[in-house]
Amino acid sequence: MDNRQAIGSWLSGPRAAAEEMGIDFGYRGQRLGLPGSGPGSVAPVGRRIVAVFVDWALCMLIAYAFLARGEPQRAGNWALLIFVVLSVLTVGTVGFTPGKRLLGLRVVAVDGGGRLSLPRVVLRSVLLAVVIPAVVWDRDGRGLHDRLSGAVQVRI
Repeated sequence: MDNRQAIGSWLSGPRAAAEEMGIDFGYRGQRLGLPGSGPGSVAPVGRRIVAVFVDWALCMLIAYAFLARGEPQRAGNWALLIFVVLSVLTVGTVGFTPGKRLLGLRVVAVDGGGRLSLPRVVLRSVLLAVVIPAVVWDRDGRGLHDRLSGAVQVRI
């Protein structure tokens, strides 16, 4: 084996190395019964990250304007609470936050494609606020917060 090949496989990650060995993982969402592309397919990671930043910016704006009394440090604390409340209310009722809607995404239940129940939305929102579960993904591109709440983010 050439050294460049060994370094390339290390840089590409274990999935790329396994695919070179002939293992077929399929497309994201295939194991969940979702289409490979188009509406209803697993949402791209980049769009989901941008949607979270849009929601966070909105929450910071609300916190700074109405609750922080001109202190930027207090705005961050209030913004986290607003973020969780916004997520619970919007995902629990319409299936998306303002940022997700802007980017054409929706949160649905894996087991039926409909909205999540209130306890599952609360669990998902709290885990998302903790951050760590959101950055641990499975091979379908779902964060741990989505897996534990039985959710998946799809394209609209």
